Amino acid sequence: MPSPDRPVVTGDVAEILARDLPWERLSGSTVLVTGASGMLPSYVVHTLLALNDRRGAGITVHGLVRDGDKARRLLAGVVDRPDFHLVVQDVTEPLAWSGALDYVVHGASAARPVLHGTAPVATIKANLLGTANLLDLCVDRGSRGFAFMSSAEIYGAQPPGTTLIDEQSYGGLDILNPRACYAEGKRAAESLCAAYQAQFGVECRIARFGHVYGPGMALDDGRVQADFAANVVAGTDIVLNSDGSAVRTYTYVADAVAGLMYALLRGDRTVYNIADPGGLVSIRRLAELFTEVRPEKGLRLVFTDAADARSYSPAKGQGLDSRRLAELGWRPVVDLPTGLDRMVTDLESTSRAVV
Repeated sequence: MPSPDRPVVTGDVAEILARDLPWERLSGSTVLVTGASGMLPSYVVHTLLALNDRRGAGITVHGLVRDGDKARRLLAGVVDRPDFHLVVQDVTEPLAWSGALDYVVHGASAARPVLHGTAPVATIKANLLGTANLLDLCVDRGSRGFAFMSSAEIYGAQPPGTTLIDEQSYGGLDILNPRACYAEGKRAAESLCAAYQAQFGVECRIARFGHVYGPGMALDDGRVQADFAANVVAGTDIVLNSDGSAVRTYTYVADAVAGLMYALLRGDRTVYNIADPGGLVSIRRLAELFTEVRPEKGLRLVFTDAADARSYSPAKGQGLDSRRLAELGWRPVVDLPTGLDRMVTDLESTSRAVV
């Protein structure tokens, strides 16, 4: 289970395990989770280990990370468990493996937007080479399943007026723009999944996440949900550099990981969008909701251009259509106000622990 100073995460994991899923399929299995110290993969790790604690599942979890010191700090509650093994290695290098390997959950990726501009080569390699290495390992070990954490970024530019994007709505990308390294890397990795599934029979499930938020997101991540959370924790006003009319789907991390488990344990299709339809809001509304998490702080929205505060019009934006996943029985259970409060509460508790 997570360390005692992370009660929000502990509660989230309990909610995930309460889902009506065939958890017994994981019993006695060996699972490799890459990027294990990241927000989404760490929740997968905690969920699998909680299955051992609560249901005697007998799962052996291997968590692959590139930075061992960081992982030992972020996964302090699990690194010394006998059913967890930390693997410190770059996923772009082939993995030496002996013994069984039943499932791989591949979440190692340079997701922070700043890295797409400053380290485009490393960004694309983690998705392209990392996925190829892991799929080769699955073939060699006769693995039962491979889950790939993909992104809404793969959809590219959509026609004007598009509100919800389904799993077949592929748009264009400027492949010569170095910042396309992330989206193109995810696209290529998805193609690898399809190829290995067709040629070698590796059972692949691709989870295309929208904008996920919650405990475990670094405050310097660079996405607005991290910036706004940092403002609330610090007690500073939220500054918007536009009118905030762009609309996206925001999904709480526990709901997102539950969606991944539905795809892995119940899914019969290769790819699923994972997004909370109730989280389809503008950036401006998201900022307002963050200020409402701690009303006693009296935080305000501040616009760098005063005209934006007056001329706001709720423009149509782009979110993900998650009806395919809903057909498996998945439903989000954490609404935006609740999820934002949990995120801030966890950040406040971990900040106090550091001090």
